[in-house]
Amino acid sequence: MKTRDNPPTPPPTLGVFDAGLIIIGVVVGAGIFALPSMVAANTGSTGGFAWAWILGGIVSLAGALCYAELTTAYPHSGGEHHFLRRAFGRGTGVLFGWSRLAVLQTGSIAIQAFIVGDYLTRLAPMGDGSSAIYAASTVAMMTGINLLGIQHGKWTQVTLGVATCLGILLVAATGLLGTAEPMIAEATVRGATNGTPAFGLAMVFVLLAFGGWNEAAYVSADVSRRNMVRALIGGIGAITIIYLLVNLAYLRGLGLAGIAGSKAVAADLVERMAGAELAAITSGIIAVAALSTMNATIITGGRSNFALGREVSFFCAIGRSDGARGAPRNALLAQGAITLLLVLLGALTRDGFVAIVEYTAPVFWFFFFLVGVSLFVLRRKDRDRVRPFRVPLYPLTPLIFCGMCLYMIRSSLAYTGIGALVGVGVVLAGLPLLWFGRTRAKAGASLKPEPFIP
Repeated sequence: MKTRDNPPTPPPTLGVFDAGLIIIGVVVGAGIFALPSMVAANTGSTGGFAWAWILGGIVSLAGALCYAELTTAYPHSGGEHHFLRRAFGRGTGVLFGWSRLAVLQTGSIAIQAFIVGDYLTRLAPMGDGSSAIYAASTVAMMTGINLLGIQHGKWTQVTLGVATCLGILLVAATGLLGTAEPMIAEATVRGATNGTPAFGLAMVFVLLAFGGWNEAAYVSADVSRRNMVRALIGGIGAITIIYLLVNLAYLRGLGLAGIAGSKAVAADLVERMAGAELAAITSGIIAVAALSTMNATIITGGRSNFALGREVSFFCAIGRSDGARGAPRNALLAQGAITLLLVLLGALTRDGFVAIVEYTAPVFWFFFFLVGVSLFVLRRKDRDRVRPFRVPLYPLTPLIFCGMCLYMIRSSLAYTGIGALVGVGVVLAGLPLLWFGRTRAKAGASLKPEPFIP
């Protein structure tokens, strides 16, 4: 039945496999090749190192279960924007939409672009500014592919996702099946950490590596409700297994202190176990992994920005779509333009990856916390809402998730630099802009109905 809260939508276009690969593609990126060294440096023992990754999977699963209830009860291309709007009102939803456009999604794409640029530069340097040139070119290329339509973006994601998983498993197999002994004994790990290991800080990096599974919310309207739950749970389970295998390979090949002291742990592992030639191939694998994450993020970001354009008259231009291709054309173009500005900013700072991680972290976890709280609010507000999936062990599961989000907000402010303040400032700067858009809407500005973007 057609209602205001449940508008008619076309049949789902993505299956369990497609949605699962989008989740895996967003999460399993270049982070697994960079973050383990920081985790190892802050755990202090092999057991603590392994437990940190298992705990990361448990926390992510708790969040995925919360999202499974929200996405199946409220399937919508606006994802978290839609949940926040229903729970807390239009203002919160719109502020989140602005944050996605200006900080979160564009920052995430820029981070992956710099990773691609850094590793392609190792394979084929282009002189000064090589990394930024590669990064900007990659953003333009991947945005162009998604402008062709969801099917092109989907098949690109499937190809990159499969290649990423195969590449990561190759790295894991190299470490697990090779014959080299660990480079540094575990007893020396505290000397490699340059201080007392801090498990809480290790979890910051672990959860950063697991970050991104929530992006499935933005394709929830393209997936059947039953398949959405399977994709979330199956995707998180597969990611946890992949991460454990890779980190066991690192431990076997390098030892805990060897991991902690490495700046390129995957390349060091492969070079030690199989030689310099395969180490070069590893750089290509990392670039592919970052491309996979970038493409999935572009897909979901275009849809959240489209939802912002449909919500706020000031941004109505990005709420228009290409009906022939089923793509949120203007939203993708705006997202690409802002991302290129962030790439330029990162290039000027000479440390683009770190600067943009700082830029996004506190904003990301703040809104993550609000989404967790929205589950409690919507359970009370919409008591009669049909919920095909309910979070098990409610309210314990969402409470664990919200508690971890609060911890991450604190950590992202305590352990980052000025970039975090800039990100928060950009979000706050959007408040008067959104007030202006609201005033226009009250004055009679309206948006014409437009076909749903699959």
